[in-house]
Amino acid sequence: MQTDDKRAVSDFEIEFSNGGGLQGQGFRLDIEGDDVVDDALARFIISDLRLLMVGSIRILNKRIIQELHKRAAASSPGSAGSGAKFIDVSHVIESGMVTYKGLPAPLICDFLSRGQSRSQYEAGTEFQIGRIDMVANTGTYLDAPYHRYAEGRDLARLPLDRISDIPGVVLRVTGLAQRSIDWTNFAAVDVRGRAVLIHSGWDTHWRTDQYFEGHPFLTRKAAEYLRDQGAVLVGIDSLNIDDISGKSRPVHSVLLAADIPIVEHLTNLAALPTEGFRFSAVPPKVSRMGSFPIRAYARI
Repeated sequence: MQTDDKRAVSDFEIEFSNGGGLQGQGFRLDIEGDDVVDDALARFIISDLRLLMVGSIRILNKRIIQELHKRAAASSPGSAGSGAKFIDVSHVIESGMVTYKGLPAPLICDFLSRGQSRSQYEAGTEFQIGRIDMVANTGTYLDAPYHRYAEGRDLARLPLDRISDIPGVVLRVTGLAQRSIDWTNFAAVDVRGRAVLIHSGWDTHWRTDQYFEGHPFLTRKAAEYLRDQGAVLVGIDSLNIDDISGKSRPVHSVLLAADIPIVEHLTNLAALPTEGFRFSAVPPKVSRMGSFPIRAYARI
């Protein structure tokens, strides 16, 4: 036996956010070092059992024993293979639509119509030049750090490797018993180096009054967990990644301070696999702008 191998042995009680629970006795887990804190052990248990929709977990009767480790280290996520399929996960922007109550709807019209252009070109040649008047937070859009912080990166300074062709993972939380999505929901998912897309199903209410009331959102602890675990980008298919019932925006504050872009108002995440795809959400290079609509898509 390798004398430096240690294992944590504990009981646990889990309550799921969509109802029900799970108990375990004598659960054993390989650890490094001489001890493991309860929060870390909870995360390992959720990850090992690949549990989703975890609302809370209590660690009981923990002890550390010396015993040979039973597994090799987990491998890192790989790249999507060849034979790519593309899936669009962004909303269409239409004139007059409302993305967020209190912000003006876009106005889309001709600057130069086809009929007007005919007098400027030879017979049979015509062009249309469109014009759009809109605020940056329209449709499916990306928030850069400058959206929250005056000294943060604006759209023009975002590195492409933070917004383009990123390995992705989908967290499915449809059917939540409450609106808040806490860190425990992510503990079974490997988020390091990935775009984390949260599939709540709220996009089914798009262009209805219900879309603006009672949307799912992340907690501050969830944002801190994603930051600490190395997520590259975080997206959600609801009105806002934050709870907007108050005036604070802790999720935006935590993620954008860590240079982690946010994508809001995603759609069609049900069409994506849980993993095995690469995600892109690229805005134009606009100086001194913190948000802008994107054509978000996944390559499987």
